[in-house]
Amino acid sequence: MKKYRLLITCFLIGLAAIPYQVGAQINPAKIDIIRDSFGVPHIFGKTDPDVAYGLAWAHAEDDFGTIQQSLMAGKSMLAQYQGKKGASIDYIIHLLRIPELVEEKYESDLSPAFKKLLEGYAAGLNAYAAAHPKEVMLKKIFPVTPKDMVQYSVLQLCVLSGADKALSSIFGGTVPLLENYKTQGSNAFAFNSAKTTDGQVYLDINAHQPLEGPVAFYEAHLNSEDGWNIIGANFPGAPCILHGCNEYLGWAHTVNAPDKLDVYQLEMNPKNKLQYKFDGKWETLEVKTAPLKVKIAGVIAPLSKKAYWSKYGPTIITPRGVFSIRMPAQMDIRGLEQWYAFNKAKNFTEFKNALNMLAIPGYNIVYADRYDTIYYISNGRIPVRDKNYNWKTTLPGNTSKTLWTDLHPLSSLPQVLQPKSGYVYNTNHSPFHSTFGTDNPTIIDPTMGYETLENNRSMRFDELIKPLSKVSYEDFKRIKFDRQFPSSFYFPSKIDTVFLLNSTEFPDIADIITQLGNWNRNSDAESIGAGTFFFVQAAASKNKALYLQNKSISKILAAQLLREAKQTMLKDFGKTNIALGEVQKLVRGSKEIPLPGLPDVLAPMYSIPYKDGKWKGNQGDAYIELVRFTKDGPQIESLNVYGASAKKDSPHYTDQMEMFTRQQTKKMTLNKEEVYKNAKSIYHPQ
Repeated sequence: MKKYRLLITCFLIGLAAIPYQVGAQINPAKIDIIRDSFGVPHIFGKTDPDVAYGLAWAHAEDDFGTIQQSLMAGKSMLAQYQGKKGASIDYIIHLLRIPELVEEKYESDLSPAFKKLLEGYAAGLNAYAAAHPKEVMLKKIFPVTPKDMVQYSVLQLCVLSGADKALSSIFGGTVPLLENYKTQGSNAFAFNSAKTTDGQVYLDINAHQPLEGPVAFYEAHLNSEDGWNIIGANFPGAPCILHGCNEYLGWAHTVNAPDKLDVYQLEMNPKNKLQYKFDGKWETLEVKTAPLKVKIAGVIAPLSKKAYWSKYGPTIITPRGVFSIRMPAQMDIRGLEQWYAFNKAKNFTEFKNALNMLAIPGYNIVYADRYDTIYYISNGRIPVRDKNYNWKTTLPGNTSKTLWTDLHPLSSLPQVLQPKSGYVYNTNHSPFHSTFGTDNPTIIDPTMGYETLENNRSMRFDELIKPLSKVSYEDFKRIKFDRQFPSSFYFPSKIDTVFLLNSTEFPDIADIITQLGNWNRNSDAESIGAGTFFFVQAAASKNKALYLQNKSISKILAAQLLREAKQTMLKDFGKTNIALGEVQKLVRGSKEIPLPGLPDVLAPMYSIPYKDGKWKGNQGDAYIELVRFTKDGPQIESLNVYGASAKKDSPHYTDQMEMFTRQQTKKMTLNKEEVYKNAKSIYHPQ
């Protein structure tokens, strides 16, 4: 504890730097951080923990605020900074018993090598905080420990598994839980030599995340003498790359939606509100007090809220009944370690061994390597469930028959290896349509709850790939950057009626009908049709319940939608012929530029209201990494939506914005000599 007391003391007396204590075997003077012309950090060190230390420092230089808020969430201290807004997240940490889980499993379940990596990263963050005390948002966050980092990762993976939605539903939608963590989809596809014109292997890495915040991507290159050499992206607080490419292989993620969480209603004892029936006997709920500290009117006030636990897991008492939730994500702490194993894998066998950890509770994975291997799996920690129950709804919480304990093995999950078609892909659609023809997976166990839907992106990919017997690298990039809707829409509600209205029948909206009729369904910034459709979608979103309950929109509803769109156009812009780029903007700081892309095209964009009737992009096409595996190693292109830094005074705060809207990539390299040769700055994390 002495080393931690020293760090705290240094904060209290306001020192700008302290003697290095945590992870004393790391010498920051031996770690190089190299910034390229775009400000992307390339970090070189002797060992993996050295590099993790440098990654923490570099990421803190670029976005220390977001890292700190992520750590506050993991340490259940968010309410001390955000007030009541953060209290619900702090409560979730205690309700799910994440600190207890990490404490129980940290020493036994994590490998010594990974614990050293965590120690290196934590030491880098602590050193940066000590050297930059004015940037510290809440001094009690520091020192950060490896267990704090693991707690945050478990929280994130529980949210991935649907914990926020389940709890929000149980509470009746009254608690705004983790709204910043929602995602809108992703794309990933890979081609091997059977499908490419040059016999090379192509991989598209392109998750559609929020453009800023705790799950916005940060690009980095990590290189150690231990054999770690990878370019890709991670989230704030992660000590390794979450998807990217090393010298041998690469992988991409998209969000999948098998059934990763179950909700149970307990049968309560009318004579004892804390007793529930289980296999014919009354059991008593475990009760703990969640100690919360909340900032109210500038003062930190201690609060407490009870957290309940049944045999199924976290339990919530509501006026409608008592409910428990159960999810495999809450039973394992090795998610980050599995990603680290992906980072270090050198071939498909090693990558598959890492997959067999079954520690990451979800995500589709599209894989490709230099040995001409492509692979797709809808990954997940999926319970083995009793087929006599309906697992799509609330389950009876009074029997051991619904209390699953085992997980499906990796071999049971939907997957495709080396299909005859030469390609695999996923756009958050059905895993049973991940390639062409008979090589597609089949449904094995319906209780796994895998999605079977298609979407606009999956159908557009299908349209683009079918005419091509072989795919050139130019074709590959054209498909990735495509902004066109398919010939038939695949939205949750059939909206074709909007395009079938007769302008003579509805003269008051004839101009809108004509603009939609003339639209080529491309979402370029200059497109009037795309701008018109933007307003139509905004009107539909405003009246979501009305339109979603109708599988097919009637003529009357379609006309109503167009009228609302026209009214908004005239109110905010004084005209109806509005190009998409006039209303939708890419905004950072004082910079604002026209932004192409619409929801659910292959290069999509989702927006929120901004100012003066304009909207700004907040989620969609974000970090992009395109990889071509050649005999001389991988050739890599990448693009980030804004730039490498989230600091307003940095030249890299907005320097990729125009490139992003023009879909222009930058060249990246894993070659150490080339990185040093083209370095714009070289320094040490100290």
